Amino acid sequence: MTAISIHVTALDGIIHVNSLFTFAVFVGLAWNPRDPNNRLTDDPKCEAGPKIAEDLVAFHVYSFASFLFSSLIAMCIKQLTRLTEDAHVEIHGVDIAVVVNKYLVQIGYVVCAVGSVAGCVCLMLALRNVVQIKLGTLGCGSPHTSAAVYPLFIFGIAGLIFYVFTIVYAFFV
Repeated sequence: MTAISIHVTALDGIIHVNSLFTFAVFVGLAWNPRDPNNRLTDDPKCEAGPKIAEDLVAFHVYSFASFLFSSLIAMCIKQLTRLTEDAHVEIHGVDIAVVVNKYLVQIGYVVCAVGSVAGCVCLMLALRNVVQIKLGTLGCGSPHTSAAVYPLFIFGIAGLIFYVFTIVYAFFV
């Protein structure tokens, strides 16, 4: 497998994962958080207020924008990578040498990764708000809310740290 095909495969993976997360964001936006039948808590003190519902929508939008940004950058890098596969391109009968700055492609990878990480963080924050709307706020001390939110953040942040270190390693290799 050539280095170019490895890069294209990695970029395809980023695009596909971002697409799945974008779909999850749309499903989340289609849900009505203010529907009283969607709550699993009976304690009025533990019910989430309108600020949490507003944050839910805002974090979904931020997440969507971040994943879209990351996917578009990944598609651009993918096209640049394919251009470097053939060092010459013929346009209207004129042979043009293709020169792609490797440093800019690496910067593109980092920008793409930053977009994906930002999207994941915003998606985790949106899911935290979904849990608070369904099970009660974190400040209320519900063990069910804590049992849902804490593993989400522990595993999500652990995965993001691993992802960031992998990108940093790939950047310097």
